Amino acid sequence: MILCDLCGEAKECLPRHIEGKEYDICSVCWSPFAQKLKGKGRKARELETVFLPPWPKEPEPPEPKHQPGHPPKIWGAAGKRPRIV
Repeated sequence: MILCDLCGEAKECLPRHIEGKEYDICSVCWSPFAQKLKGKGRKARELETVFLPPWPKEPEPPEPKHQPGHPPKIWGAAGKRPRIV
């Protein structure tokens, strides 16, 4: 049994949070108090669907010149031999 903060009688009270403070209020006192508070405070907004823009695509990284595990590519002119003097 807890003392009700509104009527002061020892009853089964539940903790209620009102404006950041905690009060012990019995069910007999809470019903009219809740009716008085009804409609006050923030109005509940309806849920809305929000569409986000698509993620920007990142450019693909260039392929490395030499891949590990493979022999490097050798670029040169075909058919010509260098002259050795």
